[in-house]
Amino acid sequence: MRNFVLASIVIIGAIYIFFIPAEPVSFKITMKLIPMALILLFAAMTPPLVSTTYKKILLTGLFVCMIADGVIYWFMAGLVTFFIGHLFYIAAFRRASRKPVPIWAAILLLLYSVGFAVLVAGSQFAEGQIVLGIAIVAYIAVIFTMGWMAIKTRLKLAIIGALLFMFSDSVLAIDRFVYEIPYRDAFVMVTYYAAQVFIAASIGSRVVKYSVKRSNLIR
Repeated sequence: MRNFVLASIVIIGAIYIFFIPAEPVSFKITMKLIPMALILLFAAMTPPLVSTTYKKILLTGLFVCMIADGVIYWFMAGLVTFFIGHLFYIAAFRRASRKPVPIWAAILLLLYSVGFAVLVAGSQFAEGQIVLGIAIVAYIAVIFTMGWMAIKTRLKLAIIGALLFMFSDSVLAIDRFVYEIPYRDAFVMVTYYAAQVFIAASIGSRVVKYSVKRSNLIR
């Protein structure tokens, strides 16, 4: 059944991305929300191998992001709602946190965040859009933290999902505030839906617990 739901996500997501026209907006929004509703169902059907608390928090985050998908046409409302969704993801990843972020990953994340802030938020500060610039900086900070906490879980699916989410947000923000990106909608939505699927699937990730003792080594 989970495989059927997953296939439905792919098919309906592709229909929305490549075939649904921009007008009427109400129909566009409805079609956009269907894959997210299916991702929520997929997450709910996934056995919680990390922890039940992890699953509950991620389900809440997915639901908030689904709401954000519907209100993103009013940009600031969507930005704030996605911000809240990321807070739930951060809380879930924190519950599953196991190891520090490697130095090389920390450096890459910091470089990305600073560069992204200079490029996108800097363009708004330069135009005198101080409030919007501050909001963008705050959003960059929260997605940076989300990516950071995902890496600390050492859950591959969570990490892939978090990085795809960061990429999707980056493309959307650069296209909106800096310069147009060809095929933006396809880039944004393919990576966005994939990110949510990976994050949802991380509920079923196996947490390997072991101790390195001489008696456990195979000789």
